[in-house]
Amino acid sequence: MSVSRSRRSFLVDSATLAKGSFLALSLPVILSACQRSQQALEQGAGFRVFEGDEAADLTAIAARIIPTDDTPGATEAGVIYFLDTIFAEARRASQLALLREGLAALRGQLTTRGRNIHELTEAQQDQLLRDNEQTPFFATMRYLTIAGTFSLPRYGGNRDKVGYQLIGYEDRGAWSAPYGFYDADYAERGE
Repeated sequence: MSVSRSRRSFLVDSATLAKGSFLALSLPVILSACQRSQQALEQGAGFRVFEGDEAADLTAIAARIIPTDDTPGATEAGVIYFLDTIFAEARRASQLALLREGLAALRGQLTTRGRNIHELTEAQQDQLLRDNEQTPFFATMRYLTIAGTFSLPRYGGNRDKVGYQLIGYEDRGAWSAPYGFYDADYAERGE
């Protein structure tokens, strides 16, 4: 995959992702959530907040934001576990309620197309999301899907370095001088 954009321009553009979202997270919160979600995933733990159709619908939405095609997407990156970890925190109860309200509003638009979002075809899902892309719910889902997909793998996001593959980032310890402690640290971790 050839990428003409620099990593810096990608990060600058990513800074605007939280705009319109009812939830914005600091980097330490994202890293902590990634670590906890990776542990839950590795242990085969069930979801702490989401249940059945709710988890399937959120997974389907994330999968349309960063779809699986010739490269892995949000599903393979384990974004649903990241979402579950974020919203399992007691202090996020009001944001969880907003997320559920937004999901219920989307489901309310499905009277003729199906009962749940994950039961729709991809084309129907895309249209539903296009019709709602200006909502705080969609802004929040887009923001959290991207955060869960592109976070550092060692903290539990970006499972199997899916996000790195998507942006064409070659993960290696040393790129250019000056070489320093970060190379030794990188080599010591075996990455």
